[in-house]
Amino acid sequence: MSSLESLTALTREASALAGGLPMARLGPAESEVARQMQICNACRYCEGFCAVFPAMTRRLEFDAPDVHYLANLCHNCGACLHACQYAPPNAFAVNVPQAMARVRHQTYQTYAWPRAFGALYQRNGVVVAIALTLALAAFLAATLAARGTLWQTVEGGNFYAIFPHGILVGMFGPVFGFACLALVLGLHNFWRDVRPLSPSGGAAPIDAAAGAQAAHDAMSLTYLGGGHGEGCHESDDGATLWRRRFHHLTAYGFGLCFAATSVATLYHYGLGRIAPYPFLSLPVLLGTIGGIGLIIGPAGLFWLNLKRHPDHGDVSTRPMDRAFIALLGLCGASGMALLAARSGPAMPLTLAIHLGAVMAFFLTLPYGKFAHAPYRVAALLKFAVEKRMPSRLRLGSD
Repeated sequence: MSSLESLTALTREASALAGGLPMARLGPAESEVARQMQICNACRYCEGFCAVFPAMTRRLEFDAPDVHYLANLCHNCGACLHACQYAPPNAFAVNVPQAMARVRHQTYQTYAWPRAFGALYQRNGVVVAIALTLALAAFLAATLAARGTLWQTVEGGNFYAIFPHGILVGMFGPVFGFACLALVLGLHNFWRDVRPLSPSGGAAPIDAAAGAQAAHDAMSLTYLGGGHGEGCHESDDGATLWRRRFHHLTAYGFGLCFAATSVATLYHYGLGRIAPYPFLSLPVLLGTIGGIGLIIGPAGLFWLNLKRHPDHGDVSTRPMDRAFIALLGLCGASGMALLAARSGPAMPLTLAIHLGAVMAFFLTLPYGKFAHAPYRVAALLKFAVEKRMPSRLRLGSD
């Protein structure tokens, strides 16, 4: 019997003694994560690196919900790979970041709503995203050209004179509403399977402290510190905080742009103040700062993604990652270009390009990398709740 077979047998025996249930049938990617977690459970060297390993120590065997929970708790910093004595070329071939990345991609497909649309994750590449953006922009530009308004100076930079407010709401409202509905229902399906359970078997209560910790860890990207606070591993074993910084610029840039749209909506419907707004108004200031973040952040993430070592994550998911980054960057860059061009004759064409980018982003929102955000927050929330409960096994450090 090989060392790995002996380790697996001992783990299953320990699980049986602890009252564990037989492992549910898992797919290949899920089984690989379960195998590696059993090895990590025996080693425990990385127990203090991130949330994955304390969560792992509360289990001896891993069913499908456990695997998907741990995979979405993993931030793919790469620290455990470079610290692991069982990493390739060792026969145990432990590469936790890569195994987790494959399961995360499967999570998005498994819990997508409608379920049949989960297959879209397989086709969400950079070429598709950019082609969709260009097709939508070309359609809008052709519409303007047919009306003779593609290249003209509009008084006051009023883009509602190009596309009336009602038409924009009719175009974007249903698409954005469907995207939000699909994300919420997908998250509901995920939480139904992974939600923390109390010792009695019912759903564990979520207190304010657990919610606050999950919010802090999500907003500060705590686990992109790499377990040692020095950051993530990208192209080699050197650590850098740039991935964390670019993530912050991207996330908060997106948040500020969304806030700008929300404030503009309040101005329009609540206060009767119709766009365009002055450069120093709150919607424009929020949108400008957010737009800068959506240029620098995605550009940096795209650069890091291009140079990342194949062992750091799953290369098959990179087209989806890059499509998401590219669309966010296009939204930010076209938005800033529209602000700069709104007083000149290029404004209608720039508006068509920006609207095409935003529409493409909304269309792919529930079926692209954006889905990782709600699933990861849910995993962080489960971890925060679970760590406040006594461990049934009482084997871990927590």
